[in-house]
Amino acid sequence: MAEPKEIQPEPTMSHDQETTSIGEDENAPTDMELMTLRKVAGKLPWSAFLVAIIELCERFAYYGLSGPFQNYMQHKYKDPSGVPGAIGLGQARATGLSNFFQFWCYVTPILGAIIADQYLGKYNTIIIFALIYISGLVILFCTSLPVAIESGASLGGLIAAMIIIGLGTGGIKSNISPLIAEQVTAKKPQLKTLKSGERVIVDPALTVERVYMIFYMCINIGSLSAIATTELELHVGFWAAYLLPLCMFLAGFVIIVAGKKLYVVRPPKGSVIPRAFKVMFIGLKNKGNLDAAKSSYQQTHGGHIFPWDDQFVEEIKRALVACRVFVYFPIYWVCYQQMLNNFISQAATMELHGIPNDIMQNIDPLTIIIFIPICDRIVYPFLRKAGIKFKPITRITTGFFFASLAMAYAAIVQHLIYNSPPCYNNPLGCDASMGGKLPNKVHVAVQTPAYLLIGLSEIFASITGLEYAYTKAPPSMKSFVMAMFLLTSAFGAALGIALSPTAKDPKLLWMYTGLAVASAIAGAVFWFLFSRYNAKEEEMNALEEKQLAEDKPVAANNISMT
Repeated sequence: MAEPKEIQPEPTMSHDQETTSIGEDENAPTDMELMTLRKVAGKLPWSAFLVAIIELCERFAYYGLSGPFQNYMQHKYKDPSGVPGAIGLGQARATGLSNFFQFWCYVTPILGAIIADQYLGKYNTIIIFALIYISGLVILFCTSLPVAIESGASLGGLIAAMIIIGLGTGGIKSNISPLIAEQVTAKKPQLKTLKSGERVIVDPALTVERVYMIFYMCINIGSLSAIATTELELHVGFWAAYLLPLCMFLAGFVIIVAGKKLYVVRPPKGSVIPRAFKVMFIGLKNKGNLDAAKSSYQQTHGGHIFPWDDQFVEEIKRALVACRVFVYFPIYWVCYQQMLNNFISQAATMELHGIPNDIMQNIDPLTIIIFIPICDRIVYPFLRKAGIKFKPITRITTGFFFASLAMAYAAIVQHLIYNSPPCYNNPLGCDASMGGKLPNKVHVAVQTPAYLLIGLSEIFASITGLEYAYTKAPPSMKSFVMAMFLLTSAFGAALGIALSPTAKDPKLLWMYTGLAVASAIAGAVFWFLFSRYNAKEEEMNALEEKQLAEDKPVAANNISMT
């Protein structure tokens, strides 16, 4: 079968041949053109949009089922408060179990990455773990039926479903995000003449940036499923809320199987990860000097010749840069994850006026859907045209500060709740004679800015983190480095588990305040330590070209299921 064609930029006008060119083809820009011409993103192949639709279906299922989780776990079946429930664990234990699910979902990508990078490749790994995912959805649906809840099977079914779904989503998450970027096959800057006559440079880095913008927008379109599932939870039942994600995931599975011949994928590289650890071990033995793992270094020092080239060591260096950048992300994620549990519980203590208490979380994806096109088409191009380099480290730092503002605002909302009747600092828990089980007199719409700020933080921190994980990883370790980035969310969930004993009244005010301070400090330290990487961005991205020239993409159906 013929190899998929790479997308080629349109032919351009001839340019100054006296300046040194970085490429051999006629469309390669000169050094002078790289410094003076405006850079733009290239066109995206249809296969990239197809992968984005698949992710939309998977995220529809994930957020559709997790949206009602807090109510499902926290409140009793037919609770007197009128809030839907099934198991009755209470807020602290429900928050702890919710954080366990988040933790598990972001640990399992390591397994998916190893299987993909060493054995099956990304496409085949996604197929296998999708089947696991489906079995978990079936268990969740069956044990959420009224007869299962009344017989006490819902807790055991929920835990089993969490474990199986977490395993399935882990195998998909670590591979779907690098798979979409691999659909962009052009890796070198190219000249292009626009219809206006302006000569610009099509920059692969900006194309990847746009890919992840679209990818993340599809994630958040999918996450709007919580609007439907929380309404179904309130008006029909949890079984209906969990049947919808199952049906949508099955649709996504059909799409990925039907489009098998359209994707551009790269075959597994074998024992890359063990070799990477050997390189790092040699570096540790030589006081952090990774150059000692190069054969050229050993030749000059009378040492051994290693079974990898010097380029591989340079790629490991670049991957370690990304992993160092990821170290502070757990603090960001523990702030982000509040909207998946404690914000929902907070809403239950406020006046809802007939809407589900867990529907407010959808403000976050709506914010992202609205602001991603604004950032991609207006804000980022305007900044580039104005000469302001809003590079990855700067964007991530901005995300940390937005998360801090979100937590500070949540603390203000909690303060308002504690200072409002009828139950003050014991919402839904005051004496029945005083109107027990009635919410405090604060309108739930007051929560809106907290979700909006979290959404903005995702655009800057989370999307850029995905982009950074892909662009800084060696071509043979894309899934593994992506899994390292996703693992930071697991550590954030672990912090959330540790904080869960404080997730009860009247300690919530200080919990949100502490998270606001922690995220602000983490953002400041992050900028202080890593801002220097902004200056090396193009240099690190250029390291990928040589390796990709040796690894040609192949059609997905050429990869055997062995």
